[in-house]
Amino acid sequence: MGKIEWAMWANEQALAAGLILLTGGIVGVAGQFRDWEFAAYGVAAGIFVCLLEYPRGKRNKGTSMARTGQYCLTVCVKVFGPLTSNYYIRALLHAVICVPGAFILPTVLGCVCLAIASIIYLIAAIRGERWVPILPTKETGKPSGAGIEEPPQNPPPRPPAEVRRKRLEDLEGAAYVNPIPVTANEM
Repeated sequence: MGKIEWAMWANEQALAAGLILLTGGIVGVAGQFRDWEFAAYGVAAGIFVCLLEYPRGKRNKGTSMARTGQYCLTVCVKVFGPLTSNYYIRALLHAVICVPGAFILPTVLGCVCLAIASIIYLIAAIRGERWVPILPTKETGKPSGAGIEEPPQNPPPRPPAEVRRKRLEDLEGAAYVNPIPVTANEM
């Protein structure tokens, strides 16, 4: 069994936490909750976390699926270098961001989720993971279809060529022979 890539889990958790924090902040500001200024902070913190966490990092093994439209944000996040690629810093950043939102009810759930994401990022950092951006690569090699000269004439499964070319005049010889003997009493 392969090694768990904790950063992938933390990224998903933090993005969800950012959206929950943003939504709770909007509810707190629109509802004019007491101390709604903390809810306004939740809106700003939610937007910041969503922008930071939207670009997925490259996986160590296997394929890395980029989110739709993440390239622009990947370039922006990559500019900050070790501040964004080091998971110890991300864990600390998320832990600090989640504290002020815990003082008003609509943003508490987002803060708890962000604290959980912070813990997962800390685990990823301890295990030596770091954020590597997914950038588009230039494909080299032959264009697709260049190796195919003529498409197959019959659908799969395709029997060997010497068996395929039997004449129809000899119906007994044209029939395929089952390599496994079949009897009626095998049930």
